[in-house]
Parts: sequence; C-alpha cells; structure tokens
Amino acid sequence: MRPAVFLDRDGVIIENRDDYVKTWAEARLLPGALEALARLSRSSYALVLFTNQSAIGRGIISLAEAQAINRRLIAEIQGHGGRIDGDYLCPHHPDDACTCRKPAPGMLLRAATELHLDLAHSYAIGDAVTDLQAARAAGVRGILVRTGRGRTQAGLLTALGLADCPVLADLGAAVDHILGLTPQLRRDSA
Repeated sequence: MRPAVFLDRDGVIIENRDDYVKTWAEARLLPGALEALARLSRSSYALVLFTNQSAIGRGIISLAEAQAINRRLIAEIQGHGGRIDGDYLCPHHPDDACTCRKPAPGMLLRAATELHLDLAHSYAIGDAVTDLQAARAAGVRGILVRTGRGRTQAGLLTALGLADCPVLADLGAAVDHILGLTPQLRRDSA
C-alpha cells in the first residue's frame, strides 16, 4: 500500500465558478497548479482527484460531460509532466444523502480500496471545509488552500474542529508542505 494525495478539482487545480464548470472551455487552470502537480508526480504518492460535481445531479451537465472535463484536465496535467492515478467524482445533488459527496468520505474510501492506498499516511488538499471533513472521516490529513473558496472557508476551521489543518496559499505551497514533511517519500530532490 502507498500513501496518496487527494486533490479537489475546482478551487485547487482549476478556478471555482459559481455557475459550475460546464465545459472544458470554461476551465481555467490556477497559476502554478501544473508545475506543482509535476513536482508532486515525482514523489511516490498516488495522486487522486476527488470532486463533488453537483451540476450533474442538478441537471446542468451530464455525467459524460463532467467525465470529459476531467479527462481533458488529466491530459493537460500529463502534458506538463504530471500524472493522476485515480479520478473520482460524486455526481449527486446535495439533497441526495449519498455516501460519496463530501463531507462524506466515500470517494476516499473507494479509492483506497481500488488503488490499495494507505490512508493514514495520505493527504487531501481542498479549498472547502467539506474537503477537510471528508479527509478527517477517512483518516487522511487535510490541507486547506486559500484559492477558490479557501479564503472564506479558513475562518470556519476552529468552529468545526479542524484548527489543526494547515491553511496554505495555493497548491504549490501545499505540495511543498507535503514533500517537506515526508522527505523519505521523495523519489528525487527536484
């Protein structure tokens, strides 16, 4: 089993949109995200996308359209020297009470089973408290980034019992934090 870094999509890798990312043309990569993922890809961590996509459950886009956006994002990451080892999305409406929609840990638990991951030594990077709550419920260490909704969500951490989660500027800072905490997992010094 190997540890993983779980990555929320919107607000961490691409810009979060109030009206949802409905097409690849609407996806805007956050500055430095591709470079950070390329650095992280040189580590022994599995890299796993985990994203709530309620636009599917709301009837705004189809599951196939959401999967196509993720495939294009993964291709872009790979084209810049990165990799994604697993891609999980929750297609449900917030009212569906499913076990995969964050803050539930379903996507992380499913990935752990399918990809043989060591959750106790894994991280999750998100821009919302629900990302951190899902991480905590799965036994994963959460990191909040101030991109996306992270600026406003950081103030909620103490009240929700998540004050021990680091709050960092962006994905690049989160990757530096992870690699600095666990140098034994690095494959190189880049």
